[in-house]
Order: sequence, then C-alpha cells, then structure tokens
Amino acid sequence: MAKHDALSAPVSDSSAHDHSKIPQPTIERLSTYLQCARGLQTDGIAMASSSEIAARTGINAAQLRKDLSYFGEFGTPGLGYDVDALSTHLTRIMGLDKTHDVLLVGAGNLGTALASYMGWVQRGFRIVAVFDTDPAKIGGSLANCKIASLDEIAKVNAQCKALMGVVAVPRESAQDVVDKLVASGVKSILNFAPTGILVRPGITVRNVDLTSQLEVLSYYLHTQ
Repeated sequence: MAKHDALSAPVSDSSAHDHSKIPQPTIERLSTYLQCARGLQTDGIAMASSSEIAARTGINAAQLRKDLSYFGEFGTPGLGYDVDALSTHLTRIMGLDKTHDVLLVGAGNLGTALASYMGWVQRGFRIVAVFDTDPAKIGGSLANCKIASLDEIAKVNAQCKALMGVVAVPRESAQDVVDKLVASGVKSILNFAPTGILVRPGITVRNVDLTSQLEVLSYYLHTQ
C-alpha cells in the first residue's frame, strides 16, 4: 500500500490551512467521508484502506487521498486509515466538535418536518429559535421553541447569537428573510426556497431545491 494511503502524522488544526486554496468539491466531499467513517465505526471496523472507503462512498481512492492531503497526513503507514482518528479529525476540520445554534424561519409543512428531524441534535446542530409571519402560528411551539414573529429576528438573535439559519419559506419571501437573518448576525444559511439568493461577501448560502433534484432524476429516467 502506498504511503499516501495512510496518514502518517497528526492532522494540524484546520485553521492553519489556507481555506481559499481548498477546492469547493473537496469541501463538499468531507461530509461524505465523515459519514463513511461513522458507518465504519458502527460496523466495528477499526482500520480501513482508501479502496475500502472508496467502495462505500463511490469516490475513487486517488480522489480521497488528494482531498485529505489538503489537511495534512495522519494514521499508520501500510495499514490504512485509523477509523476513529479519521472520524475525529474530520469532525474537527469541519467544525463539528462544537454545537452550532440555528435559527429556523418558516413553521409551515417543510419547516415542521425539518424541525422534527432528530439528526439535527445528533450531528451537533441545535434549533434555538423559530420564526414565521402567520399570526396563527406565532406564539405556538416548534422544536421546543416558541414561534416568534419574523420581525423579531434581530431582537431574538441578539440573545441567541446564532450564526446559522435555515430558510423554509415560499420563494417570494426568501430574499427578505435572508436579508433579515444576515442583519441579525447570521453568517451561514441553508435555503430551501426554490430561488437564488443574493448576499454580501462573507455570507455563505447553500441552496437545497428538492424539485430541481427530482427534475434531474426525471432526466435520468427519461434517458435510460
């Protein structure tokens, strides 16, 4: 097994790396590697080669080694990856070794479904406040939070100091919601509204368009 198949020294703190030089696709694959490592832990596997990880993730071994090389080298040469160490290092690299507080905007069907997802807490994310514009919902409860008016985001987050937000509102409301989140101090936003969002530099937005993904699946069905 080539030396690069194992990580030979402890990974340094991710803050020491120039993140501007790390390709976006590499960053997006880190979560896949982490989920694989957690799956290997669940299966009781202590050491895994890059080929074994490739088989589980669908990402080829050479790409795995290249991706991890951006963050240093760690592990035991000739044996592969120490699964526990890999999980620990990836968790730290992704900033998942601490709990992230999240603001949820939208208490409709999608927002309620997202709030009910138990994986939030298991993965280190905690919904600390929920907002909506519907008077019938304001004052109610969701995710163990009292649903507040959208206009109270700044006031509420002055106390919560959450840096993450989830947008589960109709398309026409999304930009206004994002503007209010950013004004309240939120720096990272997961947007489920089917529309593009404009933000200033320094704010990160990830768009999740469920219908668009179904349309892509439809294309593959149509062309098979």
